[in-house]
Amino acid sequence: MRALDSHLHLWDPSRLDYPWLEGPLRARFGPEEFLAARGADAVEHAAVFVQAACVDEQYLDEVAWIASVADLVGVRGIVAGARLDRGEETRRYLDVLSSRPLVVGVRHLLQGEPVGFAGTEAFRAGARELVRHGLTFDACIRGAAQLRDVIALAEAEPELRIVLDHLGKPAVGTASDPLLPDAEWADAVSDLAGHPQVSCKLSGLPAEAGGSWNSAQVEPFLDVVANAFGPERIMIGSDWPVSAMANGGPDAEAIRNWTDAVAQWAEARDLDVDAVLWRNAARFYGVG
Repeated sequence: MRALDSHLHLWDPSRLDYPWLEGPLRARFGPEEFLAARGADAVEHAAVFVQAACVDEQYLDEVAWIASVADLVGVRGIVAGARLDRGEETRRYLDVLSSRPLVVGVRHLLQGEPVGFAGTEAFRAGARELVRHGLTFDACIRGAAQLRDVIALAEAEPELRIVLDHLGKPAVGTASDPLLPDAEWADAVSDLAGHPQVSCKLSGLPAEAGGSWNSAQVEPFLDVVANAFGPERIMIGSDWPVSAMANGGPDAEAIRNWTDAVAQWAEARDLDVDAVLWRNAARFYGVG
């Protein structure tokens, strides 16, 4: 088995500034910590790094740091932080960013923006610049209203390759008090999947469950996105270390547990396990 993790974070608060970090997440989760968490097994591993929301002024510093450790941790692509709503400044930034060999896409965090932000002309102009630069867009949102914003973005910019992070962060409950998929979320996911340039990451649900999750709880949500997007537009992501927190600290088995859960689910649904765990992410990000 092989696994191309489409959603890996690394951070070091002594190196860069991350205003959002608090509690047990406000610690160093760098290459050494990640390799220890991944452990040694027979699985072939690689990853796509996704920006970790350092301050805007350090986005390029983050790219440089990850590029310097990419070989050590198996990073094959970088989804860099970006502000897409700043006109000429965005264009100049993307010119620089696209010259960095490992950069394959960007993420402007939409979850912290007001509903409708992705429909503003300033943001749409930045999205068109992504197309011009050959970069993908990671859509990290929360709630059905922001899912509708991503649907409108996909309709307006059909050449923009978009991947939905964390299934759109649906409410999943906990292992002891699970929730079933909400109809409004499921309908929005189905509408988004109607745009062939959009894919979806199987990631982030352990964090949405507060670290208390099991396979039976999350499988109905995986079923919804698999039925909507089909077997060729879904990809595994660990969301490490955000989805590795349990009982007030990091769970050493988090990556293995999520990979096994997704692989077993895919096999039980007669899906191509290698596509879900590797090929779909490799194709979307163009990382081989």
